Amino acid sequence: MQAVIEMQNYNTVIVVSVDGDIHCLVDYLIKQDKLLHLMIPNKYKYSSLLKKFTDKIVFMNNLKEKLEYKKK
Repeated sequence: MQAVIEMQNYNTVIVVSVDGDIHCLVDYLIKQDKLLHLMIPNKYKYSSLLKKFTDKIVFMNNLKEKLEYKKK
């Protein structure tokens, strides 16, 4: 709800979740052209309610190489 209240304060948003409870929020943000990405930490375990947003989903599993700490 807070994301909707604050919507005039941002241009785009990235939502990070695996929970299907936010599917209404994600759908609304898409309709308002505010959602940049829906980031899901684990591509093997997330709510089936979010699968309809595949064009907006970025799986964090695929970002491991970019995000992991590497000793120099």
